[in-house]
Amino acid sequence: MASKLDLSLIVARNARSEPVINGTFEPDGIDLTVTVAHPSEIFWRQLHFAEFDVSEMSMASLFIARSHGNTDWVGLPIFTTRVFFQNMILVRKDAGIERPEDLKGKRIGVPEYQQTAAVWSRGILINEFGFKPEDNEWWMERTEQVSHGGATGFQPPPGVTINRIPPEKNIGTMMLNKELDATLLYITDANLVDRARIDLHNHPDIRPLFTDPLAEGHRFYNKTGMFPINHGMVVRRSLLEQHPWIALNLFRTFRAAKDSAAAKAKELAEPYFITGALPHEARAGLASDPFPYGVQANRKTLETIASYLHEQGLTANKVALEDVFAPSTLEL
Repeated sequence: MASKLDLSLIVARNARSEPVINGTFEPDGIDLTVTVAHPSEIFWRQLHFAEFDVSEMSMASLFIARSHGNTDWVGLPIFTTRVFFQNMILVRKDAGIERPEDLKGKRIGVPEYQQTAAVWSRGILINEFGFKPEDNEWWMERTEQVSHGGATGFQPPPGVTINRIPPEKNIGTMMLNKELDATLLYITDANLVDRARIDLHNHPDIRPLFTDPLAEGHRFYNKTGMFPINHGMVVRRSLLEQHPWIALNLFRTFRAAKDSAAAKAKELAEPYFITGALPHEARAGLASDPFPYGVQANRKTLETIASYLHEQGLTANKVALEDVFAPSTLEL
């Protein structure tokens, strides 16, 4: 019997990936040694040190690296997280920001300017609300040593003013000290990259830019049909060139894990339909898949982030999906 290929995998824990993490689903012909970590750490470790054969990866960093000529990693269309990122924007209540247009001229914090969440937020603000990043003063929390951009050659786009937050400060302290007016994203999870720890989401002086996030998510989705992708997966190119079959085997395994998690969610929801705690019409929502994997099912969303990256001066051109994802997955 042929021996299996030993591969190392690093991934963040979520319901869709958990069946792979715990070994319920295993890829044919592959033995996975799995490490679980926070996404901020995963991307820093992979982009700087290339420790693992397969990993979760920031979509923005993957496209930026490819644009800069780095071909070490090949994308797999396994999209583990999605968020309406404009709903993550926080503002100080006394900063005079009542609507997105009021962000003009404000001091805005961001863990990292090039990170996917920031790219999506700015892209939505630019294309939906007339926002211009060059009208603002930006403050970035991550140092070059632990940032994703430190590995991909990040430079501030022309016309955009970006400052580094001093090590004795962070986004949280600067928001509360009125040194910042808003932040595109705020991460307090314990990890080796992000250093803010104050709870701003429940602070009386801070509020979301969009006070009704459900309404804003519905508005954006109904208008665009997009549920923004945050993370995908990558495999080491040198491995894929030796063993082309691993791309589809990994894809099938993660998709089966996701489908299993979705089936479990439907099973858990069933009593609520039976008892009337949830309206019967809500079953239709569970019949759809808000987390499709594959390039074709996500082409519009993927091409949009490629456009946003170019529009925001983070890539020299609009990166083609064919240059990012494994050839065997392009028709999935």
